[in-house]
Amino acid sequence: MTTAGTGRTEEPQTNTREPIIQEPESSEPEATRRAAGVTESSRANRGWWDRNADDYQNEHGTFLGDDRFVWSPEGLDEVEAELLGPAEDLKGKDVLEIGAGAAQCSRWLAAQGARPVALDLSHRQLQHALRIGGGIPLVEADAGALPFADGSFDLVCSAYGAMPFVADPVLVLREVHRVLRPRGRFVFSVTHPLRWAFPDEPGPEGLSVSHSYFDRTPYVEQDDEGNAVYVEHHRTVGDRVRDVVAGGFRLVDLVEPEWPTWNTSEWGGWSPLRGGLIPGTAIFVCERD
Repeated sequence: MTTAGTGRTEEPQTNTREPIIQEPESSEPEATRRAAGVTESSRANRGWWDRNADDYQNEHGTFLGDDRFVWSPEGLDEVEAELLGPAEDLKGKDVLEIGAGAAQCSRWLAAQGARPVALDLSHRQLQHALRIGGGIPLVEADAGALPFADGSFDLVCSAYGAMPFVADPVLVLREVHRVLRPRGRFVFSVTHPLRWAFPDEPGPEGLSVSHSYFDRTPYVEQDDEGNAVYVEHHRTVGDRVRDVVAGGFRLVDLVEPEWPTWNTSEWGGWSPLRGGLIPGTAIFVCERD
């Protein structure tokens, strides 16, 4: 996503569980729909995640856990889903997690005997990974310019990381294809494209179509000077499939998790009400020949 530094982050001497407090923004950004390219999207989203990492981890940290692999707000867990393969087959595998946040998924992978590397564009998110600990190798880098040699990994995964926020998803897919070994697998989850047509509200107001599903104009939040501070890009289901193919992959599965009865929580626009009626997440399972 953002072209930040590509060095590994060293483990600090302390491992406090308390979040780092940040100053709030001075004014509310304006929400609009307009074009936003690769560089602007990357810069805006890196800044957004650096500013909001503390709130995100405070609000969702309990749901995510410190060492769980949760694919989506529905609560789909890799323990049951096995989208990367059976847990017993992960031992000894080199795995790259893109958009890792606090590296919760990578810790679960390490517990299965895999060798994960957690990558994120946000320095602040990776500080939370250090706070939780676990000795996972951390890399701050852009998903569109992965700082790894060809064929470095057996598996790549991304749970709501990078793909919803990049202006050129094929660039990311080609980079993932490059760093994967033959017959490697890339699994990524994104907001279900159908949700683009509905307001991002968890209640009844979020059940009426308000926007064209076919309008690919990015959602942008911008400051008083018109500079983007957050960007999210929309791709239809067909776009996503074509992107996967253009990136050199075969699409072997498209998973649309149903909302489970045990999950009574709300996560932004995700809720039991909406989840019981329309899909909230799409998970693309891709393989490299």
